Amino acid sequence: MIKTVAINKIFRTDEVETLALNEVSLTIEKGEFVAVMGPSGCGKSTLLNILGMLDNPGSGEYFFDGTNVSRLSESRRTDLRKGNIGFVFQSFNLIDEINVRDNVELPLVYLRTGRQKRKEMVDSVLERMRIGHRANHYPQQLSGGQQQRVAIARAVVTNPKLILADEPTGNLDSKNGLEVMNLLTELNREGTTIIMVTHSQHDSEFAHRIVNLFDGKIVTESLMKEINEVVF
Repeated sequence: MIKTVAINKIFRTDEVETLALNEVSLTIEKGEFVAVMGPSGCGKSTLLNILGMLDNPGSGEYFFDGTNVSRLSESRRTDLRKGNIGFVFQSFNLIDEINVRDNVELPLVYLRTGRQKRKEMVDSVLERMRIGHRANHYPQQLSGGQQQRVAIARAVVTNPKLILADEPTGNLDSKNGLEVMNLLTELNREGTTIIMVTHSQHDSEFAHRIVNLFDGKIVTESLMKEINEVVF
């Protein structure tokens, strides 16, 4: 489903040049749950941004479902990203001025889904994430765990092929963090491919495979379990 071939990414300022990714080649199969780990500044978030088509590699190639993304224009990348990729962030990234229902509905509005269909899809995913009773509340009226469930609902409402999660439990206590990891595991068991950046060894153990980055390079890969293996 995902393949990168020797991708590099360099960030430059007037005085400093930083090699964020260095010849990164990675293959991720449909249905995998992959954890990307490494120290701060090793390139994890840069890699996630490229896989999410929010940024382009400086060199190398990136294939998503057989399409060479690295050769697409920004508008084509945006079109490919819509409906295919969902994002879950540490800071939730909800819009405070609109309620839970409207936050979750936004990706469907961008896809120009009909109003009645949007309502049905939002109702379904809110119940699935066990947050339907908070549909008319605003983000600041929710706990951190509830906000992250809303963020996951927004990420999956379009039934994307891929979820990219950047430190999804980083702002949560252990109880809510475990709940979020169980939700991601459930989505993965239903067929969604998940790539998660994390510093948490505990969270990484939910993945099928751990990819370790250091100084922009993949230094180790560890197979944790087979795809679709049950986790308790």
